[in-house]
Amino acid sequence: MALIARIWAFLGAGQAADVVAALRDRLARDGLLPLGPRQRGGWDRLMDALNRLPRPLMALGTLAVIGAALVAPDWFSARMEALAAMPEAMWWLIGAIISLFFGARFQASEQAFARELIAATLPPDPLQEAATGTDADLTLAAERPGDNAALADLGIG
Repeated sequence: MALIARIWAFLGAGQAADVVAALRDRLARDGLLPLGPRQRGGWDRLMDALNRLPRPLMALGTLAVIGAALVAPDWFSARMEALAAMPEAMWWLIGAIISLFFGARFQASEQAFARELIAATLPPDPLQEAATGTDADLTLAAERPGDNAALADLGIG
């Protein structure tokens, strides 16, 4: 464990931790709290997990294809001939379906994050804070004009 700590210290991780701590203190001082975890349903969590699979699967699949070509060249050759016989329109269709599905999921999650970020940083709505609810006396007091010091100074009010 000490060896890993020395490696991180050598790479400058200590300075990065200091910068993060300073930023966290500044955000807390300015009243900006970090966002909490988003509440999502099971379907969204499943889709987010599936969105994380394509890149690792493509990397592992590429390594598997290379391994298959080295271990069984005849088997690999037969599979590649089958793929070469597939019409180009089919490749375009597969690419479009995958791109649109995962792209739409990514766009939806990014927009939800942006909405949460904006909602967390906007000041509260003054009309909501000034709402009188069902209190009739408070509503009448809010609607009744009061003394206007500026107009009184001008001699108008």
